[in-house]
Amino acid sequence: MCGRYALTATPKEISEFFDLADLDDFPARYNIAPTQPILVVMSSERREPGSNLPERRAFLARWGFIPGWVKDPKEFPLLINARSETAIGKASFRAAMRHRRILIPATGFYEWRRPPKETGVRPQAYWVRPKRGGVIAFAGLMETWSSADGSEVDTAAIMTTRANAAIHPIHERMPVVIKPEDFDRWLDCKTREPREVADLMQPVQEDFFEALPVSDLVNKVSNMGPDLQKPVAVSPPEEELPKKAKPDSSQMSLF
Repeated sequence: MCGRYALTATPKEISEFFDLADLDDFPARYNIAPTQPILVVMSSERREPGSNLPERRAFLARWGFIPGWVKDPKEFPLLINARSETAIGKASFRAAMRHRRILIPATGFYEWRRPPKETGVRPQAYWVRPKRGGVIAFAGLMETWSSADGSEVDTAAIMTTRANAAIHPIHERMPVVIKPEDFDRWLDCKTREPREVADLMQPVQEDFFEALPVSDLVNKVSNMGPDLQKPVAVSPPEEELPKKAKPDSSQMSLF
């Protein structure tokens, strides 16, 4: 899955990467968490010949997808990810897959390697970033949810796929990355059905990302500085083996 990510590129870098109109200034975000507002990119109306209007627009959406048919979000699970293998046919995402595919700008994401509980080893956080650096685009889905009082909120989810060989030792899932040359295809919901973009929902090539072990500062949403991405030393693999049983003693234990 993808439960935390970062967007530390400048507005100018993001505008150029996604071919957007100039964005308003905003700070780098090192620890984006579910339910927070996130930047998303959607296809706009096609521009007329000679027009300077962009074909894509960027806006904020709540990270946590709410299908349009949900009556009370408090009674509905928080959907921060959508599995690419099942999104086309799943009731929660079917309409968005057909009509509201989006791109989610990022500069990397965080993932946790979670050893078996019996090892006694704590989960290890990793900062996963593109080796070349810069901005990347996660595949996403959007839905505008309307409440009974008429208020509306744009909501979004990040699409995930099976992890490639490089990420699999950390986690079995990873975000779907859409390459710039495929932006138009992914965002074109008018002429391209979901099955026609299914080939884009695959793991990125194995040498695309690098994973750096980082401290557990990222676990806390209130930590938001660049120190979250500072690499740390990790325990040797031998320490993740099950602990040896203690020698038997003559004293009885209630446990």
